[in-house]
Amino acid sequence: MPEAAMISDPVTDLVEKLTAFNKAVTTRTVIAQTPKELVWALNKARVYRYIPVVPAEKRHPVPLLLVFALMNRPYILDLRPGHSFVEFMVKQGYDLYLLDWGAPGPEDTNLKFDDYTLEYMPRAIRKLKSIAGVEEFSMLGWCIGAILTTIYSALRPDDGLRNLILLTAPLDFSDKQAITFARWTDERYFDVDKVLAAFGNMPGEMIDYGARALKPVENYVVNYLKLWDNLDNPHVIEAWQAMNTWVTDNIPLAGGVFRQLIVDLYRNDRLMRGEMIIRGERVDLSRIRANLLTVIAEGDHITPPCQSKAVMSKVSSPDKELFSVPGGHIGIMAGSGANKLTWPHINGWLAARSK
Repeated sequence: MPEAAMISDPVTDLVEKLTAFNKAVTTRTVIAQTPKELVWALNKARVYRYIPVVPAEKRHPVPLLLVFALMNRPYILDLRPGHSFVEFMVKQGYDLYLLDWGAPGPEDTNLKFDDYTLEYMPRAIRKLKSIAGVEEFSMLGWCIGAILTTIYSALRPDDGLRNLILLTAPLDFSDKQAITFARWTDERYFDVDKVLAAFGNMPGEMIDYGARALKPVENYVVNYLKLWDNLDNPHVIEAWQAMNTWVTDNIPLAGGVFRQLIVDLYRNDRLMRGEMIIRGERVDLSRIRANLLTVIAEGDHITPPCQSKAVMSKVSSPDKELFSVPGGHIGIMAGSGANKLTWPHINGWLAARSK
């Protein structure tokens, strides 16, 4: 081979790498591939049941309902084959259901926590019980989904909830210095009514920007540098694209809920203070009696650990555990180490209480 042919052209190499980088960044992957069936619907909300892969006699008799946040797609729980919490739990023998809230439209601007916890959730749970043929069930709530499941559990403690799992639950808003999002919601600088008058629902892109801006260098520089440095590793690219597909798939947050989140929780801490009123009922956290597992992420800048710990002393659950995991808000459930630490712990805790 001529010597000239062996010499690499830096310009050509750079162009090829930029082309590969652009393709990696702009490619959206197929997600949520674990087989499921639609079993219930109300407005935009849907309940899916994942197709069991374990024989009925070997399954856990207590079904599990997954409740994710309102302003993100729930398929982060079923990101890609081989790295899916849903796939993992189905293989462990759980009768697994997912409550997908969908994307609110202009007609949904007045939806509040009240509607989600006392109208949508009870109906979805009745359907789950009917399909499973049981009276008891377990629930797992993540982020704002944990707010919803906590409120529901306190308002309806006699509705058959046996086990409650809270993941990075933003419940305690007393420490304004530790809560990073508090800097965006200070009433001196942020007028909730003006924002909602302009948009109706809170745009998902604005929420996403607020989260990214808490760590701008990591989110806007480091994240892409990691991809650039691993363009020759198809496994890294696959994982990056799956996560990027989820991160950029933003949906709005219903205006009524957004106002409650900012005014009732971030600014006035009404849930933890026992002052939150849902359709005339006071949310008393001491009424929660279900077995409780609270999972916190030690490096969480979205929901700092201080927001999740106080609930442990508020509930009446005789069986409760606080589990701390290294990592961030999303990484503890969807990061590379989730299947080695968080998932097995959740499974072990829940399996012992689902007999």
